[in-house]
Amino acid sequence: MNLVDQFSAYGRWRADAAEAVGRLRSWLSRNEVGDAQGDMRLQYILDRLREDKLTVAFVAEFSRGKSELINAIFFADYGDRILPSSAGRTTMCPTELKWTPGDNPEIRLLPIATRATQASVSELKRFPEEWEVLPLAADSAAGLQQALSRVGETRRASLEEARSLGFKVDPSGETGLKPGADGQVEIPSWRHALIQFPHPLLEQGLVVLDTPGLNAIGAEPELTLSLLPNAHAVLFILAADTGVTQSDLAVWREYVHAGQGRQKGRLVVLNKIDGLWDGLRGETQIDGEISRQVASVADTLEIERTAVFPVSAQKGLVGRVNGDAALLERSRLPALERALTDDLLPTKQEIVRDSTLGETEDLVGQATALLEARLSGLREQLQELTDLRGKNQSVIEYMMRKIRAEKDEFEQGLQKYYAVRSVFTNLTNNLLAHLGMDTLRDETRRTREAMLESTFSKGLKDAMEGFFDRLRANFKLSTDEIAEITTMLEAMYKRFSVEHGLKLTPPEAFSTLRYERELDRLEKAFNRQINNTLVLVTTEKHALTQKFFETVALQARRTFELANRDVEQWLRAVMSPLETQVREYQLQLKRRLESVKRIHQATDTLEDRVEELKQAEGQLLRQIEELEGLATAIRVALDAPVEERREAVEDLPGKAA
Repeated sequence: MNLVDQFSAYGRWRADAAEAVGRLRSWLSRNEVGDAQGDMRLQYILDRLREDKLTVAFVAEFSRGKSELINAIFFADYGDRILPSSAGRTTMCPTELKWTPGDNPEIRLLPIATRATQASVSELKRFPEEWEVLPLAADSAAGLQQALSRVGETRRASLEEARSLGFKVDPSGETGLKPGADGQVEIPSWRHALIQFPHPLLEQGLVVLDTPGLNAIGAEPELTLSLLPNAHAVLFILAADTGVTQSDLAVWREYVHAGQGRQKGRLVVLNKIDGLWDGLRGETQIDGEISRQVASVADTLEIERTAVFPVSAQKGLVGRVNGDAALLERSRLPALERALTDDLLPTKQEIVRDSTLGETEDLVGQATALLEARLSGLREQLQELTDLRGKNQSVIEYMMRKIRAEKDEFEQGLQKYYAVRSVFTNLTNNLLAHLGMDTLRDETRRTREAMLESTFSKGLKDAMEGFFDRLRANFKLSTDEIAEITTMLEAMYKRFSVEHGLKLTPPEAFSTLRYERELDRLEKAFNRQINNTLVLVTTEKHALTQKFFETVALQARRTFELANRDVEQWLRAVMSPLETQVREYQLQLKRRLESVKRIHQATDTLEDRVEELKQAEGQLLRQIEELEGLATAIRVALDAPVEERREAVEDLPGKAA
């Protein structure tokens, strides 16, 4: 199965899963088994399945054949190059190719001057007026080519302007932009490009991220701190005719590689191997030379040789366009595509499967427990009423007193429940105070003030490092609050299970480790790109402060936003089962009491009531079976193992009268 087929299959898999989850949501609502919190959780799952994206980033210095590789892998079906691919620089700004249903085919270009503001690219995406928008002729290769060529546009700028926009300037051109004879430098016209058109792969949720070379890539911190680290796959492209140059090595170490050994979804592409096809070497010699280059690249980058893929993007594109299977195979492009799909899709699919199953099975478990509680209560009523056949009024009165006593006992237990609810609310407020956005805003404000008040670089360094220390302290306090909430709820769940027979499983644990790891990653990037002597000494205080808050503080805010969303969802999830079962048990006691009252008033209603309960029992058994079928359908849609079907619903015991 080729890459296009793999992505199409993944898209169908997500659609099937969304359909199965949608059926569960409708069933829970129709049968009045779910609640508002559960419905919100299912809607979140559906949104995630429908809007799921897979980002593949291409990173290289200029003239490594990056755009040609994108053309060969994704857009050969147009019969021509779509992204501009020629000698020299063709991609001057980060470029995203994507499509979401409802979008218009267009190219959106963000002017480079927006770097002078403190707004991030992600923030500016919410303001269409900041972008230059051009329509795209999505059905015309020539129209696409003409429009997409704009991502390579440049303009001249003074050294002062270039530096103010975040570009490094170096007279030698080795570590920055080289001034021309006119004393100016060439900078990109655009800060970011969004290209939207309905290509089959983009429709399936693929996002292609094309990046500029070293001098441009380092000037856009959001690219290096967010877009690249969060990409599901990163292809780092080298040229076989140049090997690993110093600038290649700088891009690899600074922006791609994060640790030793091979990482999932991080592949190195050795492009332009067709340069060895000079007609003078035999295939054995060519293969030997390619093997030596692969070994050299792997040793230089300190990675496994199996992570390096020699290809000819140009020949692969020609082979695809002309239907030349032999040339395509010789280009070795299919081997790279297989590695890409082996690394990218299964990993992504596993993440989506696990998160979807975790949520749906938790909700199915709650709904099943609720139905079984109803069934158990109904059978208890049925047993009580059956036992009343032929009994006198005094026995019926005794039964009424017994149920009233149970009701009084339960209501006494409710006082403890309400007390726990009050403590839970206080602990929740404390937790959200540590993780809340107000707390982060206060930390950000304090750090900004400390940086602006600093006279020396040490003060700047201390203020920025203190920002990370305080955020970690907040996570530590949050962990303590979560542990206290979990312990308290476990005790309450156990009490109601033992004293009143409620079917409750202990609440699931919640960990802040994921967000702490993201903070660690952010701090490493900060130490590498900002917190070093050269940057601290050579960067003006206000410029450094602005850079810190445009990059580090912005990413920290996103991490806290994610933590807030997840912890709020967890808090709703851990209280919902207890609240639902308490309400259900109250309702059952009320129904039992009313049923016996009616029989006390008119004994001829006994048989009618027994028959009603038997019919209700049959309906509950059917609902439990339907719910199991819906849960199985979700597992089938997700390609997850299907557990053996439970049998013993019919054998659920009623509580002893």
